[in-house]
Amino acid sequence: MHDYWRQCGYHLLEQTADGHLTVTDAFIRSLLERPELAPVPESCAGEIALHHALLDQPRAPVSPQQLAAVSDEDARANYTVWLRFRQRLLALPTLEGSYLQLFRGDGVDVPPLLVQQLTQILVRHILGADATAIQARAAEMLFRTQKVSVLEDGQVMAADDETVERHAIAGNFGSIGELLKQGGAVLRTAELDVLSDANAGVYWERDESHDLVISLNHGQPALDALCSVLERWVRHFLGSGVRIVTEREIDDDQWVWHVGLDAQASGVLNDLYQGQDVSEERMARMLCLFRLAFDEPSVMRPEIAGRPVYLAMAMDADHRLKLKPQNLLLNLPLARLS
Repeated sequence: MHDYWRQCGYHLLEQTADGHLTVTDAFIRSLLERPELAPVPESCAGEIALHHALLDQPRAPVSPQQLAAVSDEDARANYTVWLRFRQRLLALPTLEGSYLQLFRGDGVDVPPLLVQQLTQILVRHILGADATAIQARAAEMLFRTQKVSVLEDGQVMAADDETVERHAIAGNFGSIGELLKQGGAVLRTAELDVLSDANAGVYWERDESHDLVISLNHGQPALDALCSVLERWVRHFLGSGVRIVTEREIDDDQWVWHVGLDAQASGVLNDLYQGQDVSEERMARMLCLFRLAFDEPSVMRPEIAGRPVYLAMAMDADHRLKLKPQNLLLNLPLARLS
């Protein structure tokens, strides 16, 4: 049993009887302590008064006059964004419902950083305290961009993109690290170890450092762990059990449905499905195919019930992998709307 990702705010939320999350005043207050909103010595009286008022009553309405009293333009803009995010958080009784609602309608209108925090919280809740180290590290892919390196021997390694950039700026990569920065190799040092079954225990000491590399090759534990995480993700939100396994290719004359787990994979799958030519360069960026099957085919649209749903993930031209786990919640062929 492990407690991990404590800084994301998960412990500030409460659970409903059916295991979903509800937003608390304590969680809303924690958002006010973010550096974008926390007062600084230069903050004006209006900004300090607004911050104190919201700490006292996190759900209180904020008038145009209160916002106008914040003299710093950037601070005023940050509060406007925060108030919109608060509105989204409280739009529905559960965090799960509000999270899904973010992606419906005209599109997401809050900063990606805040969406990623909500994703991390929800993944933490879904995995629980009995997650394995490999599952927890694979789950980071749902809310943190990965830098992917394809080695000469065919190994495909994923490192946290922000961590890679931080080391690059610090100039402490060395020659091997420079290759990783360019997407050509992976750093194997004390700072960026490759996580495996043999050293899995180290994850719990470094769960918020995001400095462990994983292999995305077929047969390696990270891909199986990612499948398990995605299965739990779907089951928690949609209430339908699914089985997700890796695939080598789509060899199916009755291919009827697919979901890209990121923008790159979505584009490739769409083109292949429509019979369009896909360049070798784009195909080379495809990292993995998956097949999803529902435990109960009756939850699918009747005309395709029992058919597999193909999934894929791909890196972009800069070797970055940016998963969109919401795609798996919004685009499955369900007979009913969730």
